[in-house]
Amino acid sequence: MLRQKGLTGAIAVTNNGVSLIPTFTLGKPAVFFDVAMRKNRLSFEPQLTFALKDAKPWYFIFWVRYKLLETKKFRLGTGLHPSVVFVNSPLLPTGTPATDNLTAVRYFAGELAPVYRITSKVSVGMYYLYSHGLSGGSKNTHFVSLTGNGLTNPFFGSVYMRVAPQLYLVTIDGRQGYYATATFTLTKPSFPIAFSSIINQKIQSDIPSDDFVWNVSLAYSY
Repeated sequence: MLRQKGLTGAIAVTNNGVSLIPTFTLGKPAVFFDVAMRKNRLSFEPQLTFALKDAKPWYFIFWVRYKLLETKKFRLGTGLHPSVVFVNSPLLPTGTPATDNLTAVRYFAGELAPVYRITSKVSVGMYYLYSHGLSGGSKNTHFVSLTGNGLTNPFFGSVYMRVAPQLYLVTIDGRQGYYATATFTLTKPSFPIAFSSIINQKIQSDIPSDDFVWNVSLAYSY
């Protein structure tokens, strides 16, 4: 059944900004602003991210997503986005020295995300993202991931933990890397605050990146 809730959003603060591709991080505290405006199968989901200390922008993404198919067991979604990355961010794999002058690097990307629901609490899927650089930065990025998602039984009364592991491959202009990552989220039904943590481990890669990445985040949803 398609949900038709109109407007939702979240504000999250973290000790280390982690991007959509967890290999790349801001390397310092960040704040994320997410909004989702939905109507039937279509949604517009902008995400604005900033460094927490000096409020310098990190990246802006403007997703337009569409649910191609949704049944009780299977969901297939797709999406497109233009985005802007500010080049003093380590998100760019080539690296750019930090300066006081911010230069916007533009990208255009598309995604495909099939998900199969095994039970009401467990699902598996795949995720594919292609990103093309329009003005500097990397030209061609491919991100392919095997995903899982599970919700534990409640503990401490009505607190749940959601666990979302991934194994993924990234290729960037001829370089490639294999990684494992997982997101752990503590939530309580009808309570707007959630705690989460991301861990990311390099398996084998020739992409310049940290061997191990982690963060903790506090999010408020509305």
